[in-house]
Amino acid sequence: QVKLVESGGGLVQPGGSLKLSCAPSGFRVGYHAIGWFRQVPGKEREPVARNIGNQSIIYADSVKGRFTFSGDNAKNTVYLHMNSLRPEDTGVYYCNAAVGLRLYWGQGTQVTVSS
Repeated sequence: QVKLVESGGGLVQPGGSLKLSCAPSGFRVGYHAIGWFRQVPGKEREPVARNIGNQSIIYADSVKGRFTFSGDNAKNTVYLHMNSLRPEDTGVYYCNAAVGLRLYWGQGTQVTVSS
């Protein structure tokens, strides 16, 4: 059974940093497309950083140079390192994976950037 569990969200001041973790079960992170999305109230969920295979990472323009996607195959976990956070980065961050013919989502973790 595929399951994605995110953690690491919280409240941080502008300019601060957070590291989100996504620990899947039911598949290995090194063999499937996996990534991070975020959603704010009233807006559609948008991609933030995605590993589409062969270590190709696609970042949203708004986070380039500030966010970094990484993975640890031994821990079967992927991370989103977020630096220089801005108030507009506030939202619920979701881990997403394509396994077989299905897309899976985690429950999300709230990130709030505010002074």
